[in-house]
Amino acid sequence: MCGIVGVLGNHEAAPLLVEALKRLEYRGYDSAGIATLNEGHLDRRRAVGKLVNLSDLLVHDPLAGKAGIGHTRWATHGAPTVDNAHPHRAGPVAVVHNGIIENFRDIRADLAEKGIHFSTETDTETVALLVQYYMDQGLSPRDAALETIKRLEGAYALCFLFEGEDDLLIAARQGSPLAIGHGEGEMFVGSDAIALAPMTNQITYLEEGDFAVITRDTLEILDSAGRPANREIRAVSIENTQVDKGGHKHFMAKEIAEQPKVIGEAIMHYLSEDGKSVVLPGAGLDFTGIDRLTMVACGTAFYACLTAKYWFEQLAGIPVDVDIASEFRYREPPIPARTAALFVSQSGETADTLAALRFCEGRASTILSVVNVPESSIARESDLALPILAGTEIGVASTKAFTCQLTVLYMLALKAAHDRGALDADRLADLLSQLRALPSAFNTALDRSRPMADAARKLAEARDILFLGRGLMYPLALEGALKLKEISYIHAEAYASGELKHGPIALIDKHVPVVVMAPRDGLFDKTTSNMQEVIARGGRVLLITDEAGASEAADDAWITLLMPQVDALLTPILYALPAQLLAYHTAVAKGTDVDQPRNLAKSVTVE
Repeated sequence: MCGIVGVLGNHEAAPLLVEALKRLEYRGYDSAGIATLNEGHLDRRRAVGKLVNLSDLLVHDPLAGKAGIGHTRWATHGAPTVDNAHPHRAGPVAVVHNGIIENFRDIRADLAEKGIHFSTETDTETVALLVQYYMDQGLSPRDAALETIKRLEGAYALCFLFEGEDDLLIAARQGSPLAIGHGEGEMFVGSDAIALAPMTNQITYLEEGDFAVITRDTLEILDSAGRPANREIRAVSIENTQVDKGGHKHFMAKEIAEQPKVIGEAIMHYLSEDGKSVVLPGAGLDFTGIDRLTMVACGTAFYACLTAKYWFEQLAGIPVDVDIASEFRYREPPIPARTAALFVSQSGETADTLAALRFCEGRASTILSVVNVPESSIARESDLALPILAGTEIGVASTKAFTCQLTVLYMLALKAAHDRGALDADRLADLLSQLRALPSAFNTALDRSRPMADAARKLAEARDILFLGRGLMYPLALEGALKLKEISYIHAEAYASGELKHGPIALIDKHVPVVVMAPRDGLFDKTTSNMQEVIARGGRVLLITDEAGASEAADDAWITLLMPQVDALLTPILYALPAQLLAYHTAVAKGTDVDQPRNLAKSVTVE
């Protein structure tokens, strides 16, 4: 959500800013803009909609200068209009902002009393006007920005550009990520390393509360207490910041196809050399000291946690609570002694999940995280961070990150079960052997994608779709419905199969397809019984099962999609694939924006 870039360069800044913003498109946005300095003169261009609109504007009305800032905005305060688009300017200062200034109304009222007026609906304009006010009182750009930061409450990543200051950027972060890129006689600012990858791989990540004064040759950082801070410069692998589609029509298609590879890499990362046990990084974790597990996440990551709850409870006998991050800390849950808190986030910067983690600090005995970005705030603030190794995920609808999250959580559950004596060494080795075969099963399933595309074209005609699943398939039904809603805009709901007769069955008719996820496991007979209830009422069932399940139930289904046979414990990971492909091909059939669906952001860094 919202992308920030800044350049103090040796070349024209405008093309660099636009290219960096393109690399941040995956975060979600509805307007964009840049501002540059040319011989000390500050100017800006802004446009609503896709970045191509800003590019067109710059062709006809270009901006010169080797210093600049840029922004893609995901609207919060105020509609997506040119006036509300960033950068915001007040006199000699321009600013770009990610986050929400929670006390902007109080600041706005204070400025209004001083005769300062507003021209936008945004909270960000307040920041620019406050800096201008302090500069009018005689403060330098640095001090004016610092005084402004002291007044702000909420979450923000900010980057300032000042008229007449061709060699100065000021940046600050509180609750939203921000990185500084180091070049040779050049410096850069970005929401993440992906934006800066073409310009540098030398990155400094700002910590919470940091205030940075940047020139082409220097970087001064003050921490939240105003003390000089020495932050590490890290070399970021360019390989991990590639954003091309690799010959696929959409990033989502590419990322679906990458799953056998990245799942295999995640498995090997946590396997011992002999392949018979699970090894965690660093000092690891001994689950004999854990009596309870609290898992917290948002969206798709929340469904990964719901799936893992089954694994931890069935395999390891550990009671598990699973919470939506946006609700967790507001109900102030008691956290008993010997409770581990586990947080799952693709970006590692999800605002609600990060806030929940901080609530658990000092309460939970151990804080764990499962993340895709090892340098992220959630990873850095955890006692143990477990990378999922999915690589950069550009599509807003999570695919490979979800299955890698599941893979790592499954291996963590296996370790917990072994630590606690619930799995002996032979059984653990057997389960890990079956897990190592999972990428092959994914490849087999990908080879069967054409029937899924054919089925999706029929689903695209529906207005409402239901998903059903039992046990480990229930969270996958929830994920399948979410995927379909996200990118095809078809209303979809998911229910535990046994709940069908407690209300949702009233929705069943010939116009509402019902997707039933039912591998031939211990709950198969109960699930197909619920399926028969749908068929008896004229409902059309799309059954996703394996060959054994199809031999028993396919005759009654409208459509049957076959999956390879895997151990029942692994079905949630494998059955994520048909959920993804059905959503993808349905969206393609409807002509929606698969990679950047309306109103959604990839990284949700505001509450």
